[in-house]
Amino acid sequence: MKTLRGLGLFAALVLMGAVSQPANAGYGGAANYNCCPQAACAPSSDYCAARRCCKTSYKLVRETVWDKQEVTCCKTVYDTVCEQVPVTCERIVPRTCYRTETYKACVPVYKTCYREVCYKVRKPVYKTCYRTVCCKIRRPVYKTCYRDVCYRVCKPCYHTCYRDVCYTVRKPHYRTCYRDVCCTTYKTEVKTCYRDECYTVCKPVVEEKWIDVECGEWKTVMKPVEQPCVTEPGCSPQPRSVCCRVWCPKTVRKKVCCTRYVTEVKRCRVPYTVCRRIPCTTMKRVPYTTCTWTKHCCTKRVPYTTCTYKYETCRKRVPYTTCTYRCETVTKQVPYTTCSYVEQCCRKRVPYTTCSYVEKCCTRQVPYTVCKKECYTTYKTVRRCVPRQVTYRKTICVPRTVCRKVPVCCDPCQPSCN
Repeated sequence: MKTLRGLGLFAALVLMGAVSQPANAGYGGAANYNCCPQAACAPSSDYCAARRCCKTSYKLVRETVWDKQEVTCCKTVYDTVCEQVPVTCERIVPRTCYRTETYKACVPVYKTCYREVCYKVRKPVYKTCYRTVCCKIRRPVYKTCYRDVCYRVCKPCYHTCYRDVCYTVRKPHYRTCYRDVCCTTYKTEVKTCYRDECYTVCKPVVEEKWIDVECGEWKTVMKPVEQPCVTEPGCSPQPRSVCCRVWCPKTVRKKVCCTRYVTEVKRCRVPYTVCRRIPCTTMKRVPYTTCTWTKHCCTKRVPYTTCTYKYETCRKRVPYTTCTYRCETVTKQVPYTTCSYVEQCCRKRVPYTTCSYVEKCCTRQVPYTVCKKECYTTYKTVRRCVPRQVTYRKTICVPRTVCRKVPVCCDPCQPSCN
C-alpha cells in the first residue's frame, strides 16, 4: 500500500516538472523542488535515491473568509400629526344698562275763552216773475196712404225617391283569454315615534308699584277788579270783586298693579308617524280580450229628395205715410227770477285758547353701555412629530477564519525539516 502511494507521488512530481517555470508558484511557492539535488532530478536517477533526499511535509495555514448574512435592524421614523389644542382667549362683551334720571319739564295748560264779534251779512231775496211771450210753431200732420205692389214668389216642390245601396258590415267576434302577470303592490307600514320639542309659555307675574299722578281741582277765588267811572268825569275808580275759577294742580301717589310676562321654556314629547312602503310581489291572472272581424255585404233602400221651383205672381197693398206742416201762433207764460240783497247785522261768540306752562318733575331711563371681559375657549390646530420604530432587513459581511493544510517540501539535512 505504501508502494502505491509512493508511485502516485512520483508521477505527480514528474508531471509538475514538465510544466513551465511559472507553474512552480502553486501552493504559494512551497511545492517546488528547487531544494532537491541535481542527481535526484535527473531522468536517469533512481526514485529511491530521490525519495531519500527530499521529504514533503504539510503546514497549517489560516485564511479569513467573508460570509454574507441578513440582519434585521430598526430605525426611527417621524410622523406629522395634527391635533386640536384648546386655547383660552378674552373678548369684550358690551352690556346695556339703564339708570334713572330726573328732569324738569314744562307742561302746557290750555284754557278756552270766548269773545263776542259783530259782523254784517248780505242775505239774497229771490222773487219769481212771469212775462207773456208769443211764438210761432210748425205742427206736423201725418196721413197714411196705400199703394198696390206686384211681386214674384218662388215656391219649391219636393219629391221623395228611393235607390238601392250596397254596404259592407264588419262584425266583431270577441274572445277572452288569460295571462299570468307579476305585479308589485306596496303595503304601508305605520310606525309611531316620539321626539322632544321645546315650547315657550308666557307666565304672568303681578307687581305693585307707586306712581305719581298729576291731578287737581277748580277753586272759586274772589279777585279784585277796578271798575272805571263812566257817569261823571273826574271820579275815582271804585274797586269791586269778581268771582273766577282757578285750577289748582296737585300730585297724588297711587298704588298700581302691573303685570309682566316671563317666558318659560318647557319640553314635551310629541308623537309623529313614520310611514314606510314595503313592496310585495304577487302573481295574478289578468284577462284580456282578442277581437276578430267578419265582413258581411248588405243592401238597403236609401230615400233622397228632389226639389223643383215654381214661380207665381202676387199682389199686396203697401202702406206709406205722408207728412204736411201747419203754422200756429202760441202764447205762453215764461218765468224769470229777480234777486235783491238785504244787509243784516249778526253777533257770534268766537273761542280762543290761552296757554300757560307749569313745571313738572319727570323720571326717565337713560341707557349706558358697560364693557365686560369674557373668557372663551377655542381650538387651534397644532402639528407635532411622533416618532415610531420601523424594522428593515439588510445584508452584512461577517469575517470567518478557515484553517487548511498546505504541502511544504524541505531538505531533510536541515534541522528545520525534522
